[in-house]
Amino acid sequence: MAEERPTDVPDRSALGAAAERSGKQVAHARRLGGEASRVRLRQLEVTLVIAVQAGLASALAALIATHFLGPGAHVFAPAAAVATIATAIGQRARRTFELLGGVGLGIVIGDLLRFALGNGPWQTGLVVGLAIAIALIVAGRGGALVGQAGGTAVLISTLAPMERGLELPRIFDALVGGSVGMLVVVLLLPVNPLRVLDRAATPIVTALADQTDEIAASLRQRDSDRAIRTLDKLRGLEPDLGRLNETLSGAEEVVTLAPARWHRRAQFHRYARAIQHFERLVLDVRVMARRASTAIQYRERIPDELPAAFARLAHAVRQMHRDCRLGDVPDRTRQLTLEAGELAGRAWAEGVDSFGDSLVTDLRSGASDLLRAIGHEPEEANRLVRTAAGAGQRAVRPPAYQRLHRASRQKFSAGPEGRMRRAALRASLRSRSGRARARRRAGLPQRGGPAR
Repeated sequence: MAEERPTDVPDRSALGAAAERSGKQVAHARRLGGEASRVRLRQLEVTLVIAVQAGLASALAALIATHFLGPGAHVFAPAAAVATIATAIGQRARRTFELLGGVGLGIVIGDLLRFALGNGPWQTGLVVGLAIAIALIVAGRGGALVGQAGGTAVLISTLAPMERGLELPRIFDALVGGSVGMLVVVLLLPVNPLRVLDRAATPIVTALADQTDEIAASLRQRDSDRAIRTLDKLRGLEPDLGRLNETLSGAEEVVTLAPARWHRRAQFHRYARAIQHFERLVLDVRVMARRASTAIQYRERIPDELPAAFARLAHAVRQMHRDCRLGDVPDRTRQLTLEAGELAGRAWAEGVDSFGDSLVTDLRSGASDLLRAIGHEPEEANRLVRTAAGAGQRAVRPPAYQRLHRASRQKFSAGPEGRMRRAALRASLRSRSGRARARRRAGLPQRGGPAR
């Protein structure tokens, strides 16, 4: 009979679940591959610029050394130029001085110990060890100074007995190579600092705004897993934040040393001020994602104004990035941020529970950090957000004292007895239970939200 036929619903359900899991894994892998591709494309322009700079610097250094430093194989001049260019962006000037200092230190130590101890394998080891030890003491860490001091000490202790006069050519080669490298970076092919900053900041700003929108969506749909996924995605921004800090240092070096980029200084400093707060904003949103997930899991009240406040904050983050990139006055960013603070105040006045209250506080902190990113002082930013949140609270829930005061004037007489009863009423407002009793006596409805 049809009722006794084995049904294949469980098999189809299991197959559908497996297909769904496979689809999610494929989509996740595709998304990760797409993000990696976008990162590589953003880095491609900077990579090409550095490669062209290194090639041009090495060619110029070899040309100058060959024509102006006399006969011989001036290998170290183009090598020093490449070392200057290929070092981390933002450290080139310091790297050049370290390179020259390391060469000089290696020559001095190598010559002194070679004359005092003679030549040989153990003398070479002693010279190199002492040169690196002194370089580490001087520099306090590893780097170009330590490497060049050890390398130069090796050359002096091993090649000086067979070929005289290595000291001055190596010093001149280092000077020519480092100078040509800085010349190319500063004058001939300086990078566009704002373009480099924008390419490094875009993935962070995009992820920050998108995940703030995800928190809003998770609150609307009461989907705690969605909020947790937001938290995981924000934790993956650490490498991008590290690259952004390096890029910020390099852009600052360019606008400081390159005359062709001096007109970008004011815009760069506005952008840099905003970037310095990105890491704090990421931490704020991570905390909010965790609290949102917990509030949903505890089935707390979530007013409609709360996800709207998160959506408005995400819009403010995108607007801030647009203002920094175009050099516009951040009036629109400030307006959106204060609207987010006002919506947070409205959400609190509508009534929230424990984690919802913490979520409102964190949202106000994020709005304050965003105002600081666009140039407001910390005290001013806190005051603006506090004022906006207070306006939102008063729009939904007028101050209890004013309402009770109006009710007391209507209910109590104007004589001495009425004044005494009003004084007792004001005293009772000092405690939470007293406020509740006073509201009952005044004939006002009780509050559903937490007392403040």
